Amino acid sequence: VTLVESGGGLVQPGGSLRLSCAASGFPLENFVMAWVRQAPGKGLEWVSEIVHGGKNAYYAESVRGRATISIDNDKNTMYLQMDSLKPEGTARYYCARPIYMERSRRNSWNDYNTWGQGTQVTVSS
Repeated sequence: VTLVESGGGLVQPGGSLRLSCAASGFPLENFVMAWVRQAPGKGLEWVSEIVHGGKNAYYAESVRGRATISIDNDKNTMYLQMDSLKPEGTARYYCARPIYMERSRRNSWNDYNTWGQGTQVTVSS
C-alpha cells in the first residue's frame, strides 16, 4: 500500500496548482481519501476529502470555493486542483487514508493509517 504525491511547487499568490496522489495496493474508490497539509511549526490541517469513488466531496472552510478534489478511478489517482492560492496555503500537502468515518477526526496523524511523502506548495511573490 503506497501513496505518492506530486505536483507541488512555487506559485505566486492568485496562481493555481494541481496536486496528484497515485495509489498502489488498494483501489481509491473503495475508501474515504483525504488531502491534508502541514505548515512549518503548525499542526496538521485537513483540507478536503472524497468518498464513494467521487460521489461526495468535502472541503475545509479555508479552501472552499478555491479547491476541487477528484479521483480518476482508471488511473487510481486522486487530485486536488487549487486555484486563487494564498500565501497561507504554503505547506506540505499529503494524501492520506482516514481511519474513521467521522470528519471530526481528521487533524491528527493518528486519524490516518496511510499517507505519502508529501509535496511542497509554496505561495509567494
